[in-house]
Amino acid sequence: MQILQSIIPSRSAIAHLRFVFSLFLMPVYLFAYSQATLIDPTSALLVFLIWHLLAFPASNGYNSYFDKDEESIGLLDKPPVVDISLYYFSLLLELVAFLLGLLVSWEFAFAVLLYGIMSKLYSHPKTRLKKYPIISFLTVFIFQGCFVYFTTFTAITGTSLFSHWSTDFIIAGAICSCLIGASYPLTQVYQHGEDGRRGDITISILLGYKGSFIFSGALFATGIVLSFFYWQSHLLMDNFYFFLICSAPVFVYFNYWFYKVGQSTANANYKNAMRMNFISAGCMLFYFGMLAVLSVHAAV
Repeated sequence: MQILQSIIPSRSAIAHLRFVFSLFLMPVYLFAYSQATLIDPTSALLVFLIWHLLAFPASNGYNSYFDKDEESIGLLDKPPVVDISLYYFSLLLELVAFLLGLLVSWEFAFAVLLYGIMSKLYSHPKTRLKKYPIISFLTVFIFQGCFVYFTTFTAITGTSLFSHWSTDFIIAGAICSCLIGASYPLTQVYQHGEDGRRGDITISILLGYKGSFIFSGALFATGIVLSFFYWQSHLLMDNFYFFLICSAPVFVYFNYWFYKVGQSTANANYKNAMRMNFISAGCMLFYFGMLAVLSVHAAV
């Protein structure tokens, strides 16, 4: 009975799962979906649900349990105190994600398992990859970017991850990693104080306020360059120009925020970071969502 009570999530645990935060990672799925030529509808639905309702929230919850944040974190201005139900329910979500993944393919199921393992290495006190700026950045850069793209694409098309490698495939994954990587330091730029007190030397702390913006801008610019080559190789330059249009609000607010932080580092705060996240996520969701809708229309 006590174990069962520990698994039932409290209101605090549900809050720390941050389901809405999965929206920020949805463009990767939408991009993979839009580039798939033959799609298994059942697999596509399962993959979407597994990533966005199970694996990503489980990772958020597991990370929050060990962080025990007292100051603002993504989507939680005043995070509630964590309890043991968050730990056990996060593990339960990962187990369900793995089992449902087997319905798609064994490759996808083990990809979900590997994602969960990396999230534990990132957060757990004994490994705590989050303490190491380069390693933690590369973990997010790879596993929330190209890894999700590659495994999603092969899962929804019913192909094998071990036999589907081409220049276009690799570039598409690299675009996802660059866009995810560009956001990562800016999600940490307001947490220098709390991260430092915990002993976590994040990439944003390593780079400093100015360096975080320059690094993020450089990665986003790299994503734009890769997008140019990707769409040029597909003879679909309209998609590239559409990307530039959708990126315009991100570019404007990014530079405005950078200017404000240059005036005072007090502007590197939670409120501005969340505005940046929502503008970026909204623009990218619209862009990749339109690509997905147009791909369905073209297939019909």
